[in-house]
Amino acid sequence: MATIATLGPELSHASQAARQYHPDADLLLFSDPSSAIHAFEDNEADFAIIPIYNTREGESKNVRLLDHIKKGFWIDNIIQPIHLSFGSLDDQHPIEVICGTSTLLKQCEEFISANFPDAVLLTVNSSKQAISRVKEHNLRDHGVIEAETILKSQGLVVRQREVAAHNRTRYAVLGPEMTVPTGYDATAFFTNPLPDRVGLLYDMLGEFSRRGINIMDMQTATDIKTQKLQFYFEVEGHIDDQEMAKIVPVLEKRIIQEPNALRVLGSYPRIDMRTKYIKNFGFIGSGDMSTWFARKLENEGYKTMISGRSTKLRPETMVDMVDVVVICVPISATTPTIREYGPLLKEGQALILLAGEAEETINAALESTLDSVEVMLVHNLWGPKAANMKDKNAALVRTNRSGSLCSEFEAFLYKHGADIYHDSAAQHDLLMGVSQKLPTAISVAMAMALKDNRITPKEIGGHSTLTSLYGILAMSRLHVQNPRTYAEIMAAQGAGRQIVDTFSESLKKVLELAQNGEIDKLCSLIEESREYLTDDFLSARMEQSLAVDETLGKILQK
Repeated sequence: MATIATLGPELSHASQAARQYHPDADLLLFSDPSSAIHAFEDNEADFAIIPIYNTREGESKNVRLLDHIKKGFWIDNIIQPIHLSFGSLDDQHPIEVICGTSTLLKQCEEFISANFPDAVLLTVNSSKQAISRVKEHNLRDHGVIEAETILKSQGLVVRQREVAAHNRTRYAVLGPEMTVPTGYDATAFFTNPLPDRVGLLYDMLGEFSRRGINIMDMQTATDIKTQKLQFYFEVEGHIDDQEMAKIVPVLEKRIIQEPNALRVLGSYPRIDMRTKYIKNFGFIGSGDMSTWFARKLENEGYKTMISGRSTKLRPETMVDMVDVVVICVPISATTPTIREYGPLLKEGQALILLAGEAEETINAALESTLDSVEVMLVHNLWGPKAANMKDKNAALVRTNRSGSLCSEFEAFLYKHGADIYHDSAAQHDLLMGVSQKLPTAISVAMAMALKDNRITPKEIGGHSTLTSLYGILAMSRLHVQNPRTYAEIMAAQGAGRQIVDTFSESLKKVLELAQNGEIDKLCSLIEESREYLTDDFLSARMEQSLAVDETLGKILQK
């Protein structure tokens, strides 16, 4: 039978967490975390379970104890709701002294200051011993903070329950062997005490960011002996994952420049202290973008299902099995798909539209679904070949029916580094006319002009300035990808067409002035546009252009 070392007394929250982890285990109960860890290290226990984080108290110093363990690994976590009550010998006498461990008194600061602002706080190592003393000396003016089960088992009267709402504690489980990857993991490690170096932390954080590894927690501590800084990181991913396996040697060799500078405490299934309302997503549309999003969501612990023309799972079956339905189909098929499957959604579900056209699709969604169904449009401005979402634009159109489920999906985008912009439906379509419809039409027309004038690719490449090369690059990038995607962008309805029409009229005007040699009028047009665009905008774009020019120049020289 397994033995677990943890904190007592019996019926304490830590002992309940241990029972939750292994119901049949023998418990060794200690008054402090160090003793529990030593029992594990000395082979008196198979596992050790200690508190490391509390939603009211914050990070515990116990996590630093893990850096000194001589064997084993951090292998799992337990989230335990903490139900604290306030008790005394009776419910009549005024309370002048409140007893509790330092941890519990801190968790109940709001309750104490609101109800007993003048009471003396007596910090004890053991609540059970404090209760024994209160009973032995008949201290009726003493109150005790503890779990209700302990107060009642010791014969005290519970004066008030749940004196610290929204209170949960995370416990670390220490075990003898590293866990295997589950696909939804986290890894914790400490650095050695490190000598001071300008930009050291910045450089370490940059390595995580560049590889798309999210940092869940970071702490710094000063080593008592050397007074050097030591860093603690908890990051998403298992130490055996491809990117995680790469980052440890990079940090040691290139950034910290010390061998064995990192100590991996362990990898374990990831846990969430925050409440998730969504358990599963269902995609209608089995293309690459659906698969891309499904994979990212699975890495966040959500279950996903994909349905479409090429899958056995039919959309009409899937809709009833998920919390959020995501429609991700070609633009021309989006509205018909919404009208076909929208009526199947029930109260409490959400419909998220991964689409590039807003007004028509949102109107269709609001008309086709119940008023109790959440609706939101997300236009991700990247394709399925993108490694991650960091620094990529996402346009969101929320509706008056976008609720907690939609907000959770938005939080998912934000967490992964997307730059989120909130639009109205009409504004979104107008802006998409500028950023997608018009550039696409220009790229297609440019390629047609090259073909009609029999200009070879070699000739155009050899006679381009760095500035004119921008358009050539956009044209080339478009023509190596799926033509239907861009055909549907150009054919999409909505306010975006207004931009193309306006551009067409403006182009005619510019060409007419150019053909007539009216240079002064052309200069006036440029000056008017420059004033409208503003110096700040133009300066920022000029900096970007120079950076692009530098890169292009280096490539062309090779």
